[in-house]
Amino acid sequence: MNWDRIQGNWKQVAGKVKTQWGQLTDDDLDIVAGHREQLAGKIQERYGIAREEAVKQLDAWQHTADEAWFTAAPAP
Repeated sequence: MNWDRIQGNWKQVAGKVKTQWGQLTDDDLDIVAGHREQLAGKIQERYGIAREEAVKQLDAWQHTADEAWFTAAPAP
């Protein structure tokens, strides 16, 4: 998935980020606002891992993104 697409739909994707990295706060996600480098930095900070590891995790997570992340659930 293209990062521009993730960034452009950040409010929808933020929940997926919190699911993956539960130690990130809502304030962290507001500050990051879809910026990939800032997100990697927050992951690094919250989890006490090397920058390279944070970027590796972010790359893997980004590859799991699909169109379902950006579509609203159908009304019951």
